[in-house]
Amino acid sequence: MNFPFAFIEGLGGPELMMVLFIILLLFGANRLPELARGLGRSVREFKKATSGVEEEFRAAMDDKPEPSEEAKRFAPKAVKPAEVTQPRKFPPYPPGATPPPSAPPTEPEA
Repeated sequence: MNFPFAFIEGLGGPELMMVLFIILLLFGANRLPELARGLGRSVREFKKATSGVEEEFRAAMDDKPEPSEEAKRFAPKAVKPAEVTQPRKFPPYPPGATPPPSAPPTEPEA
């Protein structure tokens, strides 16, 4: 596996002391506390900025956008349920036409 800090595996106690000694020589004893404070401030500012961006993303995801006027105009309207009515009854023949001749009554067979 590749770890991002794989180069630290080879650093032991003596190597770490050597790095700290070189830093002390380069910056001096008076500047080390200032460097540590500056590093702490920068880490704090970075955390604050990342949390602010994260909050903005969450707020943007939670907000529902307000539809525009054009979207409101073309949105489908709510449909009212139809009233229940009785089916229409039509005459057995068209109006104005003569009724069909009625069939003569049949005699029951005995």
